[in-house]
Amino acid sequence: MKNSSLWLVLQKLRAPFLVIIVTYTISIVGLLIIDGVDAQGNPYHLSIFDAFYFISYTATTIGFGETPFAFTYPQRIWVSISIFITVTGWFYSLGSLVALLQDKLFLEEFSRAKFRRSIAFLKERYIIILGYNSITSEIIKKANESGLRAVVIEKEEEKRNHLLLENFTPPVYCLNADAYNPEALEMAGIKSPYCRAIVSLFENDALNLRIALTSKVLNPNITMAIKSTTKNQTENLMDIGVQIIENPFEIIADHIHMAINAPHTLKIVRWIYGLCNLYDTPLHLPQGKYIVCGYGRMGKNIYEVLKANHFEIAFAEIDPSKKEHPHLMEQPKVLIGDGDDKEMLKALDIDTCVAIIAGTNDDTTNLSILATAKKLNPNIMTIARENELEDFSIFESSNIDTIFIPAKVLINKTINAILNPALDLFIKNVHNLDESAIIQLTKKLLDIDLHPQLFTLKLDENQASILYQESLNNPLTLSLLRTSLKNRHFTNNLIPLMRIRQKKVELLPDWETPLERNDIYLFAGDANAKDHLEYIANNVYEFYYAYYGEEKSSFKRWFSKN
Repeated sequence: MKNSSLWLVLQKLRAPFLVIIVTYTISIVGLLIIDGVDAQGNPYHLSIFDAFYFISYTATTIGFGETPFAFTYPQRIWVSISIFITVTGWFYSLGSLVALLQDKLFLEEFSRAKFRRSIAFLKERYIIILGYNSITSEIIKKANESGLRAVVIEKEEEKRNHLLLENFTPPVYCLNADAYNPEALEMAGIKSPYCRAIVSLFENDALNLRIALTSKVLNPNITMAIKSTTKNQTENLMDIGVQIIENPFEIIADHIHMAINAPHTLKIVRWIYGLCNLYDTPLHLPQGKYIVCGYGRMGKNIYEVLKANHFEIAFAEIDPSKKEHPHLMEQPKVLIGDGDDKEMLKALDIDTCVAIIAGTNDDTTNLSILATAKKLNPNIMTIARENELEDFSIFESSNIDTIFIPAKVLINKTINAILNPALDLFIKNVHNLDESAIIQLTKKLLDIDLHPQLFTLKLDENQASILYQESLNNPLTLSLLRTSLKNRHFTNNLIPLMRIRQKKVELLPDWETPLERNDIYLFAGDANAKDHLEYIANNVYEFYYAYYGEEKSSFKRWFSKN
């Protein structure tokens, strides 16, 4: 009650209400006591109603005239005094009301009450996003495209204004509160059955851990997508039971490892993340000596990968304290200073290096480092970390060979893991395929379309009601799902990428794989194949045609004859 807008109104306007009551009472009592005269000159006293009615329109300066009879001079003198008393009381009350309407606490509480009502009436699937920035803005857009609403908790007024100016459709509900506040998370609907997940992508690992702990207590079954930037943080989140742990620097390091050892696998992964096209040339990193500029969170992960692949590494680090790190102490070439310093790069033997990685957290510094490196060694391969999404056009026009964008990794990882967990699982397991199998898969995907669609099907009553029913009575195989409904003797452009059965993953399952209840399949195909698959799975007439080669009515007649 004490936190409600009604309580604030009652508390703030208590004194003005009392002032009006007191001034009205004094004025009305005076009119009741003072003698008046009627039309015949007889003594007359106003009734309580007449006195209240007269003071009411006089105090508000409306002024209808004296009622019910003309006043005597003593009455008029008292009325004159009453006008000053009551009008002053009204001015004081109106001033208090205006002050209340400008009071930040009242406006915030009013906004909270509106937010509570909005969440209470929200009967659609939604995700809770903690903090608003360029990354979460893109997540909101992609979620909206997939029919998923977003609820945001953001403390900073400037960021809330940016969210308002984005004018998302459907609208995004935003709460002014600390993201780690349990009350705020409850108000945002973390316990609602419509809440699909909670997303926390703050740079502060301790804050993300605190939010994960709080969310787990409030709703043990909630899906959490939490950012991690260190191995220790990742282990802590795994211990809590966080389902989606997002370490962009670890993902980028893994991409570098694949670029060295399995470039075609990397292309498939980057395509799923939306970072490249299937027809792009695979990214392949050459063997040789590398210069790494910046030994921060990304630099540490890159170091582990290069070391595991037995690469020679030279470091440029601006922070002298990091030179004492055990990993850097192992390296014969570690220089402290600006990475774009020509003399430093020369001292790191840039002329004999095959690649340079600018991995600092400042985009200007990264661009300057690679521009200097290119002048000293025109043949060197340049690899950049881009921190801000707004700088993408600058990086593209800088002729950098490879750009890694942690923000884009976070965006696509979050959306895939929440909206289509099978895709995230496929990425985790795709390295089990050898490069030759990946090359063949890429060719098949390109035969379908330059941009094939990815979609899943679960054999349950919701997504595949007919297949779910018929799987008990008929031996159904995976090949049924690629049958063309235009002519069942032809097949659609469909590729099964993965099957999940009782938490066991099988990549590229065979077409003769038997269908079982609660199987989950990940497919790649064109729009026509997707439509036909959904019809077969859910429409009894289309299923009968695909399975028996007969319309359902014809099948029944044939069955009755036999």
